[in-house]
Amino acid sequence: MRTTICERFGVEFPLFAFSHCRDVVAAVTNAGGFGVLGAVAYSPGQLDTELSWIDEHVGGRPYGVDVLVPGKIDASAASRNTSLTDHIPQRHRDFVAHLLGKYGVGGAEAFTRATAGRADEMGRRVTAEGATGLIDVALKHPIGLIASALGPPPPEMTAKARQAGVPVAALVGTVEHARRQVAAGADVIVAQGSEAGGHTGEISTMVLVPQVVDAVDVPVLAAGGIAGGRQMAAALALGAEGVWCGSVWLTTEEAETLPLVKQKMLAATSSDTVRSRSRTGKPARQLRSAWTDEWDGAPESPGALPMPLQMLLAEGAMARIGRAAESGSPGAGELATYFVGQVVGQMNQIRPARRVVHDMIEEFAAAVERLDRLTGT
Repeated sequence: MRTTICERFGVEFPLFAFSHCRDVVAAVTNAGGFGVLGAVAYSPGQLDTELSWIDEHVGGRPYGVDVLVPGKIDASAASRNTSLTDHIPQRHRDFVAHLLGKYGVGGAEAFTRATAGRADEMGRRVTAEGATGLIDVALKHPIGLIASALGPPPPEMTAKARQAGVPVAALVGTVEHARRQVAAGADVIVAQGSEAGGHTGEISTMVLVPQVVDAVDVPVLAAGGIAGGRQMAAALALGAEGVWCGSVWLTTEEAETLPLVKQKMLAATSSDTVRSRSRTGKPARQLRSAWTDEWDGAPESPGALPMPLQMLLAEGAMARIGRAAESGSPGAGELATYFVGQVVGQMNQIRPARRVVHDMIEEFAAAVERLDRLTGT
């Protein structure tokens, strides 16, 4: 496959794999695609360790790093005078304690002195300052791409990437966002439809991709609802130069997904996801669970806080829920959820990430052959 993206990034297949798991990133890169590590889960020191591991396992093949830089976040994130957790209202803390107690997980304090410090550090990673700190670490490694989600890349991030000769990609959910990202210096646009996992807009991939392709003069990757070769062929037919996939890697052998959540994904249909603010404060598609139902529908729910406050509140609780679920707590199993797209309905077996790449390419080739037969070429 020789698209502009393949030539620019030196890959065999225009298949970009977003994952928070270094093993998935390395496996996809080694299979001929392009792995992209989500950096928001790591402190600068942890990110350096993860990237050093990837360097040792990809033999010089290309990979990238993704950071989260929301266009709008709660004003508390800009202040260094107080802890971010100090800005979480008591009624939201009480609601989390209520949920943990109701489902038999335990209603302990949302944050201890130690966990509040870790939460504060995590919350500041989604600011321009925090993301730039992660980029500084990433640029010490031979990365081939920096991707920015949720907002235009900060000027200092783009400048540092340019100086290092590293292209910048940006995820968008509308045509207007795509134009803004290109104006801000993005070299590649990832047009992500509503059916994708994680933070999404409201426009579907089939509608969004050709509009973005027509609106910008940089290569476009299609994202959202892509987990097989037929969907990959459709994306290229829409004008994309390649695809960006995230959900499909969550049920691979290497994935960081909790075993119980992985099993929930394998059993889920495409109707079992929901866009909810209950994990991060911004609409993010994830498995529907008791957690999303309670936050979005319970009369006593206080409603989600803005990012990053909701993210801190939810991730602290989810860590506790995950531990309880793995210990066999049925209530914790009901609450457990994770970001995943509607394509979860076709994620029905556990495979090595390398096998996923090969299966996608084989299915892509079969789809193209079918079209050749239909057109008589």
